[in-house]
Amino acid sequence: MSDNGKPKFAMYWAASCGGCEIAVLNINEKILDVDANFEVVFWPVAMDAKYKDVEAMPDKSILLTLFNGGIRNEENEHLAILLRQKSQILVAFGSCATEGCIPGLANFSNTDQIYEAVYEGVSTDNPNHIRPQYNYEVPEGTLHIPAFYPALRTLDQVVDVDYYMPGCPPESHQIAAVIDLVLKVLNGEAELPPKGAVIGAGNSTVCDECGRKRHVKSITKFVRIHEVDEIDPELCLLEQGILCNGPATRSGCGARCPGVGAACIGCYGPAEGVIDYGARLMTAVASVIDSNDPDEIDAILEGIPDPAGSFYRFSMPHSLLRMAKPAWSNGNR
Repeated sequence: MSDNGKPKFAMYWAASCGGCEIAVLNINEKILDVDANFEVVFWPVAMDAKYKDVEAMPDKSILLTLFNGGIRNEENEHLAILLRQKSQILVAFGSCATEGCIPGLANFSNTDQIYEAVYEGVSTDNPNHIRPQYNYEVPEGTLHIPAFYPALRTLDQVVDVDYYMPGCPPESHQIAAVIDLVLKVLNGEAELPPKGAVIGAGNSTVCDECGRKRHVKSITKFVRIHEVDEIDPELCLLEQGILCNGPATRSGCGARCPGVGAACIGCYGPAEGVIDYGARLMTAVASVIDSNDPDEIDAILEGIPDPAGSFYRFSMPHSLLRMAKPAWSNGNR
């Protein structure tokens, strides 16, 4: 507890886009409940906060920390370990922390390939081919920037995690529901779920939330959504040959994307009981192809231009694969 009797709250943004921070603010007036019931002691994107202040706090003095973003560099790892040490409840918040998400697709490449793309790309003016130098001597002393790791890791691959809240970002109504639960726990009106539970999400699949009609799927061709002249507003997108990740994706988002004619891309992570998201989705795709001829099957699958990116868009670092050979051979930690 703080001096004013309020439990302490923290939130940190590691290797991610910042959408999770916006999602928290999008809970609208519910954010006032956070302010009324917690003392916000560390939230760098919203307040002036110094690492040394967190380091000086007693261990376990922060009741709740929402940690969004994967572990891509030395600084991310330091803060993950520090906030685990200082927090009673550490939540992997959002897809980047729980699965790796879009930044995790870099695990298909090694550091040299990533630097080549970043520092030699068409939008970069770098005639001297400068690369990051983690330590650099200047007259005032040594400048240090966090070391870039060979592969991105999820939060639970670095520290012990109490709860997982998926989503890219988590839906604001789900965040509000979790905050309500925490407040009830503080008031002795509810109990926390078992450690390791997924919170702020459902226990089924996006397909079960989707209102589109489903029949026996017999796919003879996969198409990209912009190649379809007219999308049937009532029929399952997968039955229209559009790769939809709903069969493998956890429910909780309200099937918002399929509801407006856009395929589910899997941001709520693997459904309950799914060990490897990509493998589950590949199984679902294989089961709907209407052919037994290997050549014809290959031709149908050509309609999926980026299988790795489609099947592991959000989950590569937390999958059974974790990374591709180039990243592994680059000295994975």
